[in-house]
Amino acid sequence: MSISNLHTKLVVLGAGPGGYTAAFYAADMGLEVTLVDNQKNLGGVCLNHGCIPSKTYLHAAKFILESSEMEDYGISISGLKIDINKLRERKNSVVRGLSGGLEQLSKKRKINLVRGHARLTDASTLLVEQNDNEQTTLTFDNLILATGSRPAAIPIAPKSTKIMDSTTALELSEVPGKLLVIGGGYIGIELGQVYAALGSEVSVVEMTDGLLPGVDKDLARVLNVRLRKLFSAIMLKSKVLKINEVNEGIAVEIENSNNKTETFIYNKVLISVGRRPNIEDIGLEEAGIALADNGFVLVDGQRRTTVSSIFAIGDIAGQPMLAHKAAHEARVAVDAVRQKKTVFDPAAIPAVIFTDPEIAWCGLTETEAKDRGIDVKISSFKWGASGRAATQGRPDGLTKLIVDQTTEMVLGVGIVGHGAGELIAGATLAIEMGAVVQDLALTIHPHPTFSETIMEAAEVFLGHCTHAIK
Repeated sequence: MSISNLHTKLVVLGAGPGGYTAAFYAADMGLEVTLVDNQKNLGGVCLNHGCIPSKTYLHAAKFILESSEMEDYGISISGLKIDINKLRERKNSVVRGLSGGLEQLSKKRKINLVRGHARLTDASTLLVEQNDNEQTTLTFDNLILATGSRPAAIPIAPKSTKIMDSTTALELSEVPGKLLVIGGGYIGIELGQVYAALGSEVSVVEMTDGLLPGVDKDLARVLNVRLRKLFSAIMLKSKVLKINEVNEGIAVEIENSNNKTETFIYNKVLISVGRRPNIEDIGLEEAGIALADNGFVLVDGQRRTTVSSIFAIGDIAGQPMLAHKAAHEARVAVDAVRQKKTVFDPAAIPAVIFTDPEIAWCGLTETEAKDRGIDVKISSFKWGASGRAATQGRPDGLTKLIVDQTTEMVLGVGIVGHGAGELIAGATLAIEMGAVVQDLALTIHPHPTFSETIMEAAEVFLGHCTHAIK
């Protein structure tokens, strides 16, 4: 083993969306940067094992599902064939292309890239066990921790190739005949929709009284209508008691909402019960970095930890665990390193569930507003009156505004429907700019588009919507 020593102004630990954004921005601002990651490819979980692979599969699933709905347009598609090997390779090529692009961008910025597992030995030193059996001691002036998260496990699940998490599910090794998704959150529902489109008989079990906990029920309800047609079973207020591998597959004992226990056999099981921050074995305690009561790294408004020269961003710094949130935290942390006046204090962080239909929201949800005791008025526009929705045969959408009753400021926006994720950024800007509902109503939106449903929801609030009657 060869040992080397290196000192750098700024070290970024983790090359996911938060980490590489921090490293790239810091280099652009003239800082000397070393980026450390233990994976073969840059991009972290999002690019390699999460956001990008799943959206590739969801695009294919959307086409499969829509192709079966075109008969009303006089179009029949027969003999549809699915080659999962080609589909998997398509996903891999997308990932390779994007990851390779990050590698080139890193080289052009002259970032020192070190691959290996890193651990803090004190508040100014990282020990990196490199993948080529070399050991590097990195000392630094500042460090940004961006180590991300991993799928949470459940202790009753045995180790088995027939039990998947969100990472292994994206390998798409096969399309099981019967698949159980444990957990009705967005990751499980997205992947469940992919496997159902590819031909699996998908069942979902969820402990709460509805899918997509945390999403306003009127938005989730629209998606639920389609999922109940697509999935074999949706078991709510139900609990998994036992999981065992048997000759036929995986035996799962489930207690349903009526306290009745029944055992089902599935070919495969997907466990999707959330994610855990990667805070273990990186030397937080040795460096004197404290954790918050919720188990995330404790940070201030600049993403600074309890050690002033060390920052934490992304999934380890708290909810929401979203790539775009991590990227914006990255810029704040780098500006703090540069001693610029900065703070991470967004009025709205958009979130998107990339199912069909999509669900997107930003700012306060209706539930959050009520829990906080804020006097709000909900103004909704159903897509049944949308010309664009009618042309695409998708009138099942809904756009809603959460508006402060007194000031008429827009506090939140929720959208469910075709392309909701592409619409939410405009709504996020409105909230960040402090828009009142009349600003949305007076903004001229192109017709016919889905975007004008935001304008029409604002007009509903004002009492004179062209395509709806109060």
